[in-house]
Order: sequence, then structure tokens, then C-alpha cells
Amino acid sequence: MFRILLLLALGVGAGFGLRRVEAVRRVEQTTRLTLCLLLFLFGLTLGADRTLLAQLGRFGSEAAVIALSGACGSVAAGGLLQWLLRRKGGVR
Repeated sequence: MFRILLLLALGVGAGFGLRRVEAVRRVEQTTRLTLCLLLFLFGLTLGADRTLLAQLGRFGSEAAVIALSGACGSVAAGGLLQWLLRRKGGVR
């Protein structure tokens, strides 16, 4: 994981340094295509995994619980922040 974050940081630095180079600007146009291809290949890999497909129902219900919990937590945190700001007179 550290390696991935390091590569991401290096890419950001290189992009910042080379932002005026025309070839780097063209990379932006291919990013969406590359991302779609990677997502397709990821789905292909998941679809070929028999163990994952056999337990899809269990994984799906666990993912739904996690997503619902995250959404409820975000709404609660937003409500708490809004209440705190109104209490101090920051937001009307």
C-alpha cells in the first residue's frame, strides 16, 4: 500500500512539474479510457473467481450494511456539525 501511495505522490509531483508540456496535457484525454479498461479487467478477474461468486450473497449483504452505516454516520456527523455551528452563531 505504501508503494502505491508513493507512486501516486511521485506522479502528482511529475504532473505538477510537467504541466506545461503538451504531451502531458494529452494524457488527460486518455485517462477516462484507461480507467474504463482497468475497471473492465477488474470485473473480468472477479467474474472468473468461483470462490467469490459462490459467496456473493454474503459479501453483498455485508457491503450493504457497511455502506448504510457509512451513509448514516455521515448524515449524523453533518447534522452534529451544523448544530454546533448554529449554536456558536456561525451559520444562519
